[in-house]
Amino acid sequence: MARKGRNNRSADKAAKPSQPASPPAAPKPQAPERAAPSAPPPPAAPAAAPRPAPAAPAGLAPAGLGPQPSVGIRPQAASPGPEPTGARPPAPIVINAQYMKDASLEVPNAPRVFALMQKASPDISVNIDVRAQPIQDSAFEVQFHVHAKCSVGDTVAFIVEVVYAGLFSVNVSRELLEPTLLIECPRLLFPFARNIVADLTRDGGFPPLMLGPVDFTAMYQNQLQRRAAGAAAPASGAPAATPA
Repeated sequence: MARKGRNNRSADKAAKPSQPASPPAAPKPQAPERAAPSAPPPPAAPAAAPRPAPAAPAGLAPAGLGPQPSVGIRPQAASPGPEPTGARPPAPIVINAQYMKDASLEVPNAPRVFALMQKASPDISVNIDVRAQPIQDSAFEVQFHVHAKCSVGDTVAFIVEVVYAGLFSVNVSRELLEPTLLIECPRLLFPFARNIVADLTRDGGFPPLMLGPVDFTAMYQNQLQRRAAGAAAPASGAPAATPA
């Protein structure tokens, strides 16, 4: 009996249907991973424009090609050549040479005169003269003469004489020749003669004698007046003509 009851239990167990197993839980969807932003690619370098082939000069064509018209080439006017040498007029005044013809300094009362100059102011007189003479064709020599004398009372301190000259080529009209020789040419020589006078007096133990500006135009006008007065003097002293 006991064995029968055990069999019934086992039969009951066998008669009970087996419960279906629960299905496995579906996996949760995961958010897709965001890819890290990649650096933008560097901009592509612009393609170099093809260089145009140099245009062939008019009348010539590249090898293997037919005659090509010259594009963009315009004939240029020929530049004017240098002017001929003879077209430019010569300069009115040309200095060919400068030189010193004479220079002297006399101090007859040295050294006594230096003591006298400490007690009294000296008296200085300066005379200037301009002379010109032709050499050949348009070449002239112009001489600048300076004579200066310094005295203290009745005692002569020094006497300085300078003759400075220049050789000029003068290309002007006949009416302007004399004013050019006696005004413009000595004006060019004056600075050099002035320096020579200053050096001579300084080397002689005196303060340098500096010549002041010279008005050569006034000197020339005075010379014309003296010339006119000299020409009129014989005419005024001549006896009047009497009718026959």
